[in-house]
Amino acid sequence: MSVPVTDPLAHDPDASKRGYRDLIADCVHCGFCLPACPTYNSWGEEMDSPRGRIDLMKGVEDGIIPLDTLVAGHIDACLGCMACVTACPSGVRYDLLIEATRAKVEDAITRPAGDRAFRELVFALFPYPNRLRAMIPGLWLGTKLGLTRAVAGPLGKLLPLRLRQLVTMAPPIKLRDAFGSLPYLTRAKGQRRARVALVAGCVQRAFFPRVNTATIRVLSAEGCEVVVPHGQGCCGALSLHSGRPDEAKNFARALIASFEKERVDAILINAAGCGSTLKEYGDLLLEDEAWRDRAQAFAAKVRDINEYLATLEPRAPRHSLPLRVAYHDACHLAHAQRVRSQPRDLLRTIPGLELLEIPDGDQCCGSAGTYNLFEPESAHEIGVRKVENVQRVAPDLVASANPGCTLQMQSILRERGVTLRAAHPIELLDAAISGKPLA
Repeated sequence: MSVPVTDPLAHDPDASKRGYRDLIADCVHCGFCLPACPTYNSWGEEMDSPRGRIDLMKGVEDGIIPLDTLVAGHIDACLGCMACVTACPSGVRYDLLIEATRAKVEDAITRPAGDRAFRELVFALFPYPNRLRAMIPGLWLGTKLGLTRAVAGPLGKLLPLRLRQLVTMAPPIKLRDAFGSLPYLTRAKGQRRARVALVAGCVQRAFFPRVNTATIRVLSAEGCEVVVPHGQGCCGALSLHSGRPDEAKNFARALIASFEKERVDAILINAAGCGSTLKEYGDLLLEDEAWRDRAQAFAAKVRDINEYLATLEPRAPRHSLPLRVAYHDACHLAHAQRVRSQPRDLLRTIPGLELLEIPDGDQCCGSAGTYNLFEPESAHEIGVRKVENVQRVAPDLVASANPGCTLQMQSILRERGVTLRAAHPIELLDAAISGKPLA
């Protein structure tokens, strides 16, 4: 279902400086957000729409509704996909509202012991690339022994749903790739056009390392010198989107410190969820006098890899890549960063590639950062809709610019017994430039 596409920042570029009550008051209850919202499409429940959740926020803020587990459940059920931000004609900054409300929930609600333990496991693991890498030999062995397939089958029903989801999300593992390292400096081929820095990511670095190496090769081929600063950690996206702002700020400060000594024209990221947070650093650290200017300077240089390459006149010749490719709009690229045309334009520079549009392409795949781990049933329902729409166009490959989206769709495809290749758009560009088959 199509919805109006607006630019929320065009309405109020200083929204992050306004108060919570003022942001709530921007909602005029028009209902344009309803068809855009995946959970409203799933259940038709007003309190599980953006408009309904804003009503809950207002009721809690006014002291009319208690912030209890019932309200927290509706807030938890939100994916934070930001489709409503795109759809809203009034420029309501639901993205800021849901982040602030989730922080209130985490402060006010004592979750059951099992829920707390699982959440702590996730946040002790996913923001730390080295800890993720430590899991890889076990996942690799489990795949070889067929244990991951067994968990996806009847045997998995013996496990708690969240743990089952955690295991079945694991992608195919190649040990050599997973434990490789990225060079600090890669020279530009030919005359240098720019010097850029790459944020390597956490999940990307551990489970999709070929995306990073492809990114470096493409940038070099297009005349960019690439640096990958050592010691960089998590960007804080998972924490920020899950109501843990203090943790997110700590990650942000550390990442800024690891990059700011580099003299670069741009700071590039190839994971959509990370990119939206990196661009928010100036707002995230707005009240921190020691870091405000540093954060704003960092954020001003951040570009998604598709967004950045689209500004460069292609230099490297492309070889033919005869594939039917369905391009999936990652929510935090299309809605949060408003990067839609650039990935498509880049893919169209590849001879022989046929670009396919996914029906209801604005709808989320159900990944949404940690959502598919914390709300696996809802995520699965939403993911099945996405996968069925992908299959409707019969592609040879699905392209996604976010690792979480790729993991989510591949998990559901495996569950349905379907093999469909997946790749980041930058991997397709890399294959076309190198003339080698897609890895």
